[in-house]
Amino acid sequence: MLNDQSKRRLPLHGDHSAAKALERIAAALERLAGAPGGPCDFNAADAFVFAARTATLVPIARVNRVDIKLLRGIDQARDILLANTERFTQGFAANNALLWGARGMGKSALIKAAHATINTRLAGSKALKPLKLIEIHREDIEGLPALMAQLRGKPWRFLVFCDDLSFDGADTSYKSLKAVLEGGIEGRPPNVLFYATSNRRHILSREMIENERGTAINPDDAVQEKISLSDRFGLWLGFHSCSQDDYLAMVFGYAEHFGLVLAREKIEREALEWSVTRGSRSGRTAWQYIQDLAGRLGKAVE
Repeated sequence: MLNDQSKRRLPLHGDHSAAKALERIAAALERLAGAPGGPCDFNAADAFVFAARTATLVPIARVNRVDIKLLRGIDQARDILLANTERFTQGFAANNALLWGARGMGKSALIKAAHATINTRLAGSKALKPLKLIEIHREDIEGLPALMAQLRGKPWRFLVFCDDLSFDGADTSYKSLKAVLEGGIEGRPPNVLFYATSNRRHILSREMIENERGTAINPDDAVQEKISLSDRFGLWLGFHSCSQDDYLAMVFGYAEHFGLVLAREKIEREALEWSVTRGSRSGRTAWQYIQDLAGRLGKAVE
């Protein structure tokens, strides 16, 4: 019979096998999720999406965007944003930008188109690296400090972009954004610019602001603290519902670009009917009509 000391020397095969299995499972999960905060190969693409759960940047090979020439009725906003972005890319002072206003008028499309336009202008330049576009989702905004830490000190310049930014109710994640934009001890890294789109001028809902006014000891101070978030954006660009002429210019611009051949009068009549059924005239409405028209003509629009 084995004494107690001999028993202690025997390998516990069951425990050893279980530990190995757990190690294999953990390694597989790590490969699937990506190492948290792991290094990013910024040469892999010019656009990335920030995955907050793993604090990693996912490269995007093909960005969903339209050519800047197809964005009609927003000429002033286009020129201002392009100039601001180009100054930043060249290492000069530039402002964070808030694009706010009517839905479907090309706010996010303009940001993505501006990024592509600037990189086209930089093509062939040996002195300047391509501008990197990074999208952070609204629900991941609390991960901004972690993202800034990854980008700080890198040799590239980054345009961080959040689409449809807004806050409701008891949501306090806007404080993370305020600290990053201005006011934190480190502040925004000099190689990072932040652009956001919102349907609201002050990003926060009217109900959220009014609730603060009604429940705070000092209502004015509470409201000012809430709406000061939008003040962190040095550049405000307003987007408003377009006229019928601008709407039709968008439609015909798309039709010409994609080679959609149909009588001009018929396109105009259909496009106007399309906008009436949706209750709005906007760039998004024009694009949706063009997709319908292209489908009926047996063509793809990409």
